[in-house]
Amino acid sequence: MPHDSQPLSTLSRTYAFAQPGDLGARARAMSGLEFLQELIAHDTDVPIGATLGFRLASVEPGACVFTIDRIEPHLFNPLGGVHGGWYAAVLDAPLGVALHSTLPAGVGYTTLELKVNLTRAAKVGQADLRAVGRLVHRGRTTAVTDAQILDAEQRVYAHATSTCLILQG
Repeated sequence: MPHDSQPLSTLSRTYAFAQPGDLGARARAMSGLEFLQELIAHDTDVPIGATLGFRLASVEPGACVFTIDRIEPHLFNPLGGVHGGWYAAVLDAPLGVALHSTLPAGVGYTTLELKVNLTRAAKVGQADLRAVGRLVHRGRTTAVTDAQILDAEQRVYAHATSTCLILQG
């Protein structure tokens, strides 16, 4: 099989994001809903969102919506499709925020389980996607959430469910 011995061309990108330590301190000092509303009010780019191209757009107790930036080539796997890990990482945000929006100050959470189903391929240049999350059940120590990536026509690109552990103080 012939191959081209020429080096591959490269692309680069630069972006900015909020300091993780500053975000964590604020998150612990406020209720989840207050913290998330502050992120929206100040148009804050959190590290993972800035890296992967998504931002919290709206939040209410138990529900949220993230906007997703235009799909760019840095999100692709070597075969030319959007990497499956991108879908999982993007969906992990609304899964967690749906729960976080119901927690009091000083209470956190961590993901115990994450299940993702990919149903449709996003295309380079696509700019009409959003991720929506909702709280399905919240108990004393665990919670269940679900989320979807949708386009403007409500077509599902990926669906995820999560079980989270609620961390008291």
